[in-house]
Amino acid sequence: MKAVEIAARTAWGEARGEGVAGMQAVLNVINNRAKSPGWWGRDIASVCLTPWQFSCWNAVDPNRERLTSVTDKDALYRSAVAMAGRMAAGSLPDLTKGADSYYATDIPKPGWAVGRVPLITIGHHAFYRMGLRGNGE
Repeated sequence: MKAVEIAARTAWGEARGEGVAGMQAVLNVINNRAKSPGWWGRDIASVCLTPWQFSCWNAVDPNRERLTSVTDKDALYRSAVAMAGRMAAGSLPDLTKGADSYYATDIPKPGWAVGRVPLITIGHHAFYRMGLRGNGE
């Protein structure tokens, strides 16, 4: 798979229930991480596929099978592909205010988010700027 397709599948897998804005926000996080390489990856594809970063890619996630089999017959997936193309071209607006991390607010707050204020909440996802790189920054 090409990077744009991997990013589109990631956005669709993580946020299709949040609609276009939610998928765009996930793409923004992917892009913000790719622009600040670190332990989470060095480019669009590696950012998406680094283990345990986007749960939709985890082998144990029930969403994984849907993610790998979705086609352009799905309207939201087509939207995700179009937005991923815009992201790769540098023309997708950042709804997240520079976020590089998020979590679904319908699960318990993860340890990394405790004591932090989200930059923005979009749908059921809270977005944060952690700025963590491989060197501890």
